[in-house]
Amino acid sequence: MTPQAGILALGTAEHCYLELDLRPGVPARDLVSGAAGLAGPLSTTGGVNVVIGFRPSLWASAVPDAALAGVADFDADIVGPDGFRMPATQRDAWIWIAGGDRTAVFDNTREALRVLRPVARVRGEVTGWLYQHDRDLTGFIDGTENPPLLAAPGVAVMNTGPGAGSSIALIQQWRHDSDAFEALGVAGQEGVIGRTKADSIELDEERMPPTAHVARTVVEEDGVELEIFRRNTAYGTVTDHGTMFVAFCREQRPFELMLRRMAGIGDGVRDALTRYTTPLSGAYYVVPAVETLARFAPAD
Repeated sequence: MTPQAGILALGTAEHCYLELDLRPGVPARDLVSGAAGLAGPLSTTGGVNVVIGFRPSLWASAVPDAALAGVADFDADIVGPDGFRMPATQRDAWIWIAGGDRTAVFDNTREALRVLRPVARVRGEVTGWLYQHDRDLTGFIDGTENPPLLAAPGVAVMNTGPGAGSSIALIQQWRHDSDAFEALGVAGQEGVIGRTKADSIELDEERMPPTAHVARTVVEEDGVELEIFRRNTAYGTVTDHGTMFVAFCREQRPFELMLRRMAGIGDGVRDALTRYTTPLSGAYYVVPAVETLARFAPAD
C-alpha cells in the first residue's frame, strides 16, 4: 500500500491548510468520496501535492475495514499543572495543498473548496511558506530531529494491518511572541530551544536546561527514541505569525507523550518554548493510503 506522496514531498515552498466539518445530514462517506476525488486531478494536472486526512472516529465509521485500532480524536484540551492549555479543535477533515508556486496553490485550493462545498464547511484556513529554507520564525533550524528521508516512511507510515500505507497526522497552529523571544538574546534563545542557533548542534548535558524544547520533545521508551516526521512551515503576517506544526507517525503514542511532556504533565516541567508560543489549535487526522482513498473516488 502506498502512502500519500505529499507526506514526503520536501522542498515545496507554498502551502495551504484547510480544516472542514461535515455538513449536517451528509453521510460521512460522501465527505470521504468528495475528498478522494481531489487527489488525482490536482496532483497530476494542478502541479501541486495534496494530502487528505480525516477525523479518526469519522474515518472508522465511514470505512470500518480500514479503521486504525486505538487511534483517537483530539477531543479534549491538554492542560498542564500550571494551567497551560493546548486546545482541542478537532475537525472532520484536513486538506493540505502544497507546491512551488503560490498561484498554483491558490487556484487549486479554490478548486478543492468548489468540489467539497456541497458536503463540508470550511472551519479553518492557514497559508504557510518556507522561511529561510529550513528555519522557523524563531530563526532556529526546524526538523533537525527528523529521520533521514530514506528512513522517513518507516517512521511516518504504517506498514502492516488494515492501516498499511496510512499515517497519523498531528496538526497544531502555534502563534509566536517574536518580540519576547528575541529579547532573550541568542544565548537565552539557545537555552529555550536546547540547540545552537547558527548550526543546530544540541547542547551538551551540562548546558541543557531541563525545560529546553529538545529535552521535553525527545521522547524515549525503554531506551528507544520514539520518532516522528515533521513537515512544519511558517504562517501569518508580520504582526501575527508563527508555526504550523505538521507531523506524521505510524502510531499515535509518540504524539501523546510529546504533548504531555511539553505541558509538564507528570513531572511539572513545562517546555520553555511554550512561554513564547501559544497553541491555537490541535487535531489528529488519519491520512489513508492512496489505494484506500482510490476506492471512494467518483467515477469519471
